[in-house]
Amino acid sequence: MTDEIGIFHDEACELGEGPGYDPLTGNVWWFDIVTGRLFEKPLSGGAASVHELGQMASALAIVDANRQLISTETGLFLRDRRSGALTMHQPIEADNPSTRSNDARVHPAGAFWIGTMGKKAEKGAGSIYWYRQGELRKLFADMTITNSICFAPDGRTAYFADTGRNIIWRVETDAETGLPSGEPVVFHEHREKGGVDGAVVDAEGNLWNACWGRSAVDIYAPTGQRIRTIDLPVQQTSCPAFVSETSGDIIVTTAFQDMSANARRGDPDAGKTLLVKTEGKGRLDPPVRL
Repeated sequence: MTDEIGIFHDEACELGEGPGYDPLTGNVWWFDIVTGRLFEKPLSGGAASVHELGQMASALAIVDANRQLISTETGLFLRDRRSGALTMHQPIEADNPSTRSNDARVHPAGAFWIGTMGKKAEKGAGSIYWYRQGELRKLFADMTITNSICFAPDGRTAYFADTGRNIIWRVETDAETGLPSGEPVVFHEHREKGGVDGAVVDAEGNLWNACWGRSAVDIYAPTGQRIRTIDLPVQQTSCPAFVSETSGDIIVTTAFQDMSANARRGDPDAGKTLLVKTEGKGRLDPPVRL
């Protein structure tokens, strides 16, 4: 099958991130972290809804038909789907104005892993947290740009990355809680152009990783061996998310952050949200357990 690549939404984000698909509504969501906006748009097409959040935000977990849980620069907020009202649910580094949330994803056990980082990517300022049923734990610290948080289908393996070091780690996890049950080991050390960014794992256990600065999504087997690369028309790809459980179709966020005027002229789709129709078998994140 030949990959079919198109523009899903043409409003450019300075730092597009945190895409996902909501089977309850048929909508795709994503964020522009820098401007504090949440986008929602039907996968079938049509107009996008843009929600002003009032602070930097980067990821969303489904709670139920009425609520979403959003990861922001001060913590986790419950969002009412109808009114858009935000209520603080769990502070995370709320007393540290120099950090914000970044990558995050829900473990099959319903645990939310949330990464933080310095707003200026300060070395070692980031951490990864685990949240489930009202409990918050810090799992890993001394990270620079937290990324690639994703999980094997059986819930027994987690992946995460520090783009500052260009390493993706894997760690065994308890399938019932989503907590680490072993020590992290290197899954992939990226030595080529670009940086490892957001990732998701498909139904066969393969990891799909957006490569920032290299116009690509790389697909790795559970062994760490690269299976193939999907070449994309935007240099700064930030995160993929499956929009189907019967195909490998993905939404991919992108960014124009830190690009000069000349660079943007040479990369006219930078910041736009892509839809890639391709082979494979996707997975959707489960609801978070509050």
